Amino acid sequence: MKDLSIQGKLNLPSTFSEKKTGVEQEEGKSSFSDVLRNTIQDINKLQNDADKAISKVQVQDTASIHEAMIALEKASISFQTMMQVRNKIVDAYQEVMRMQV
Repeated sequence: MKDLSIQGKLNLPSTFSEKKTGVEQEEGKSSFSDVLRNTIQDINKLQNDADKAISKVQVQDTASIHEAMIALEKASISFQTMMQVRNKIVDAYQEVMRMQV
């Protein structure tokens, strides 16, 4: 019968074959809360930019209404997407809480 071992036959990159510990594992790794915080800050910035663009259109005659509408739609779509992600997270949390141990 042939040798069925695959350990020596796979050429795995070092990231898969070596387990990182301690400080090496923490570098370059963001937590879930950091990702959420950064995303919310980005969406807030888009909304602030849209508000500024609308104010600029109201005050100045030379401001582009097209750019203001594009900024407004970007902010709106980003906010709607964030709300859908939030709803999915809440649903997943509620499902985990309903599980029996």
